[in-house]
Amino acid sequence: MNQSNSNPNSKMASLSSPTMATAAVPTQATMVAPFTGLRSTAAFPGTKKAENDFSSLPSNGGRVQCMKVWPPLGLKKYETLSYLPTLTEAQLAKEVDYLLRNKWVPCLEFELEHGFVYRENHRSPGYYDGRYWTMWKLPMFGCTDSAQVLKELNECKKEYPSAWIRIIGFDNVRQVQCISFIASKPDGF
Repeated sequence: MNQSNSNPNSKMASLSSPTMATAAVPTQATMVAPFTGLRSTAAFPGTKKAENDFSSLPSNGGRVQCMKVWPPLGLKKYETLSYLPTLTEAQLAKEVDYLLRNKWVPCLEFELEHGFVYRENHRSPGYYDGRYWTMWKLPMFGCTDSAQVLKELNECKKEYPSAWIRIIGFDNVRQVQCISFIASKPDGF
């Protein structure tokens, strides 16, 4: 029998051999130094620009100099797709077709007073009024054509001309609402 295999000290000596020590060095060299605190900005070189130097303003190739933001007064955002102009009947049909292709159940809801989330009755965190709208009829289980949904939308608009109306898509397998978008708003909104 080989003596180096029978002596347990010889195994330990082979683990601390110089070849093993050099293998560990590259991993130690790539380690990140621990966080030692924030450094003063005085240590960084800086150039002070003149107050009227606009050379570093963002642009998209010179066509537009500044980006306009959405004005917060009088133009409320509602839900999905509310940043778009009012959808035409053909565009609504495409959205409903998407909903049906995903095997979601369409449903219509309407709101007569606000059309958006607000706070009136309670001030606790997480509570908002206007989250739940009145359902127009029952969910349209078994619906296979967007024309059926648009027909119901037009009936709801005829019954409540000053209402916000949204189309919702429910996934009846996962038991969740998957899509919701405003299909009709009152005049002036």
